[in-house]
Amino acid sequence: MDQGKILLFHIAPSKEKKIKKLCRNLGIHLINVPLRSYGQKIGFLAGITGFSRENSIYSGKDLQGEMLVFSGISSNKMDEFLEKYKEAALDPIDRKAVVTPHNIFWSPIELYEELGRERASL
Repeated sequence: MDQGKILLFHIAPSKEKKIKKLCRNLGIHLINVPLRSYGQKIGFLAGITGFSRENSIYSGKDLQGEMLVFSGISSNKMDEFLEKYKEAALDPIDRKAVVTPHNIFWSPIELYEELGRERASL
């Protein structure tokens, strides 16, 4: 049964490996998005029907920090993931989001910047 997806951006390989294990145990599909795909829409990266690949390869700067995006995950499964993540004593990822009808059309860069603005306003 599909338990949703998590998109990872700018995560160190050692941390990604631990997150991958958590996801495997919870039945969550993990996608480590490469830098060259940062020009794509979040909807495409999450594999959402109706989104197709943009005809460009991103060649800009990488994100300054880590980002994690949940797609198609129930709130219970998300809570379970976050609990297991904390139990694993992994360093927190400051910028987390859920795919929404609004941000589905954004690039990872746009989402990262918006999450930064939201953090700064808190």
